[in-house]
Amino acid sequence: MVTQRFRNTEDPGLDELYGDMADADLQPLWLQKGLLPRMPNGLSPHIWRWKTLRALAERSGDLVGIDRGGDRRVLALAHPDLRGEPFATHTLWGAIQYLNAGELAPAHRHSPAALRFVLEGTGVWTLVDGDPVLMEPGDLVLTPSYNWHEHHNPGNTPMIWFDGLDLPLVRNLDAVFFEEGPDEPTDYAQVRTSRSEHRFGMAGMQPVGHVRAVQHPASGRHSPLLTYRWAATDAALTSMLDAGAAGWAAARYVDPATGGDIMPTLRSEMHRVLAGHRTPTTRTVGGGLWVVHSGSGASVIGGVRFPWAAGDVFVVPSWAAVDHEATENADLFLLSDGPMVEAAGLGRTETLPEHQHVTGTVAG
Repeated sequence: MVTQRFRNTEDPGLDELYGDMADADLQPLWLQKGLLPRMPNGLSPHIWRWKTLRALAERSGDLVGIDRGGDRRVLALAHPDLRGEPFATHTLWGAIQYLNAGELAPAHRHSPAALRFVLEGTGVWTLVDGDPVLMEPGDLVLTPSYNWHEHHNPGNTPMIWFDGLDLPLVRNLDAVFFEEGPDEPTDYAQVRTSRSEHRFGMAGMQPVGHVRAVQHPASGRHSPLLTYRWAATDAALTSMLDAGAAGWAAARYVDPATGGDIMPTLRSEMHRVLAGHRTPTTRTVGGGLWVVHSGSGASVIGGVRFPWAAGDVFVVPSWAAVDHEATENADLFLLSDGPMVEAAGLGRTETLPEHQHVTGTVAG
């Protein structure tokens, strides 16, 4: 790509200077526009509707197979502001994955960290470094950086889940590695409870003497619990509301051994808003992907109202003011790049004193 050449038609000397700078792959800072904005403004809010996502995923299931070269039947969320890149934000990959009955998505591993939030279907198993993890609606399943993973659907119905990865971030750091696993599927015994749940799924407890093996630079720094069951998430939010939360509650998925985030680059939360209630208006540095698990309502993002229903996915850009209002009890899953933002010393969150004035509404 040729370095941009600036021109000055009024001063031949400056015009020649700018041409020589472009030839030397240099650019004058004094002519750069928007390089240092007063606040983050890189993306606009955007929403993908479940009715469209599901229909296209189902058609893909009929027309597209799974084999080496593709490995996964995935519909990547491509934010229109990102000029055709298959990314939801500058740092987050979001996608809908569809696995037909009887299918196997073969083993591979990669440096980008990934998670799955199950939207529809039952009975799929994800093997994470050989540990079989059952997937059911509302469950959060981790496939951390460099962990082998493959997906098995031994049942009679397809499954659809949301994929979240830090792929754009890792790619911009030029740190992407990928390896295919063996062509033969892994032999495993279906169990109701994974080994990670047996060892780390007990609230407030962890095994004595647990030491994390570090085989790769990114391994050993993620939660040792590979799945967070919907029943436990539901119970936590119910307890918070029973304890007096004012119409809404939010819980973060954490590493049971440290209390920190589930992975070094990804943060996940579940937010519950009761019918007729509206959350405070906040803004946070770092982008967020919101997946509506259940219910209906609307979010006001930067003054624009976005109605949503179960299965919809929407982007809240960095530092955009946002609040949520439910017309029926609603649960919203959040994926964000919070840990990386905070590790860089850039974390910042603000609660605004009043709700935003609505300047427009996006059609539902």
